[in-house]
Amino acid sequence: MKYVLVSGGVISGVGKGIIASSTGLLLKTIGLTVTSIKIDPYINIDAGTMSPTDGEMDLDLGNYERYLLTTLTRDHNITTGKIYQHVIERERIGKYLGKTVQVVPHITNAIQDWIERVAKIPVDESGAEPDVCIIELGGTVGDIESAPFIHAVSQLQRRAGKGNYAQIHVSYVPVLPPGPGGEQKTKPTQRAVSDVRSAGLNPDLIACRCEQPLEESTIDKIANMCQMERKHVIAVHNVSTTYHVPLLLEKQKLLNTLTELLDLSSVKQPVARIEMGSSMWKDWVSLAHSQDHLHDTVSIALVGKYTSLHDAYISLNKSFEHAAMYCRKKLNIIWVDSSHLEDETLETSPADFHKAWHNVCTADGVCVPGGFGVRGTVGMIKAITWARTKNVPYLGICLGMQLAVIEYARNVAGIEDAGSEELHPDAKNHAIIYMPEVDKTKMGGTMRLGKHPCIFQEGSEWSRLRALYGKAPQILERHRHRYEVNPAMVEQLDKAGLTFVGKDIKGERMEIIELKNHPWFVASQYHPEYLSRVLKPSKTVLGFFAAAAGCLDKITESISKDA
Repeated sequence: MKYVLVSGGVISGVGKGIIASSTGLLLKTIGLTVTSIKIDPYINIDAGTMSPTDGEMDLDLGNYERYLLTTLTRDHNITTGKIYQHVIERERIGKYLGKTVQVVPHITNAIQDWIERVAKIPVDESGAEPDVCIIELGGTVGDIESAPFIHAVSQLQRRAGKGNYAQIHVSYVPVLPPGPGGEQKTKPTQRAVSDVRSAGLNPDLIACRCEQPLEESTIDKIANMCQMERKHVIAVHNVSTTYHVPLLLEKQKLLNTLTELLDLSSVKQPVARIEMGSSMWKDWVSLAHSQDHLHDTVSIALVGKYTSLHDAYISLNKSFEHAAMYCRKKLNIIWVDSSHLEDETLETSPADFHKAWHNVCTADGVCVPGGFGVRGTVGMIKAITWARTKNVPYLGICLGMQLAVIEYARNVAGIEDAGSEELHPDAKNHAIIYMPEVDKTKMGGTMRLGKHPCIFQEGSEWSRLRALYGKAPQILERHRHRYEVNPAMVEQLDKAGLTFVGKDIKGERMEIIELKNHPWFVASQYHPEYLSRVLKPSKTVLGFFAAAAGCLDKITESISKDA
């Protein structure tokens, strides 16, 4: 097993995840099988109970999956909480034979054992054991909570052996004063490299993040002051889209450098896999360059609860990008705070109210994504009504599906006081209920998660969504919910014209709704954005975007030919 550690210095949020994903992509293009692990030093067991505005772990795992066409497991994310829980559980059953359990060696050994075990798990369609594992060390070197992980990955270098381990340290080169006349400052990078060496790590490469391309003198100075070869200093300046970062690294011969450091030429690969990697790179380059020459813009109104931080919806945002690239269109996401669509905002802030409604009314498509809690849901239902009655393409995801069911029940099916057990506990008729197996007293670890099959129902051959999947009788999609459509109300809603084109394997849990006489009114209980990839967009999201762009028939025909 070959390991590539990506660490960070100077500041957090500098782009380690994109650089790690881009490095993995380059390795994959030469036929290697690549996996990835994200280390997060926080004490949470996982991100399940985190606020959507604080889920950094999910952002990085999503990047790996989108770039590398992989599907990772929960074990591919390591947190302080997980490691300590694992060690304490072992201590409680006597696995340490009465010894004093300490950070070194017990915690650090547990981290290394976890990495070595998870690195071998197949993560792509080939089912092959990975050749290379990209490890991203979250935070910045020097953070107190990172100390056990730094010690562990330092020891892992010795476990892996010579020629099986390389480290990329991501730093930041500021320009002072900011602007065209400023000077690129290397001191922060010098200090960051000194700190990481003091912590027991020795970077093989330095990836320097910067606003503008690094000057030759800056590269020379960093190489000289950090005692590194010049070719081991990689400049990663701002580009038009993050999909250009792999091209930037490839141009600086990162792949050649890693081949030398890790003796990758000794890893023999089947010819078919090498050819597949080469084809993948050609497709990536073509897509990345095509973004610079697009003119037709498609506007999508994303009506959500957490729009103040766009990264809260990053998976959905990226899935729209994938669909836009496939359709050769420019994407314009209009972020609409759903609470601004409510009548109360008209009284308290008329400008926000009218701006929000203008954005919804002028958009080419409307999407209501997932979320929890009652805040803003009245505005979401109003946006759904607009999309349904004005024949505007609509995509609802998780909560967006549940609210679409409630809207239809109230306004079309005539079900009095239809509501949700979560949002309207006192409603007479609950169209949305708790799943029977859910523990209502706990929040963490109680959701229906992971991939589950969705079966297309008999008589749904007319479905615009189903047409994108060809003759497939079922699809596998990822889920994250604890509420579902009330099975007792399905027949009544179906008779009123709301078709449940997809259900679970038992036919009891509703997965997809669709309106027949509408350009595109589709909502899913699953999260299609979780399986969307740069080179393989989610068909659920693609269909919605294509409908908004006015090219759904063309895209459907294109996909049918490729199938």
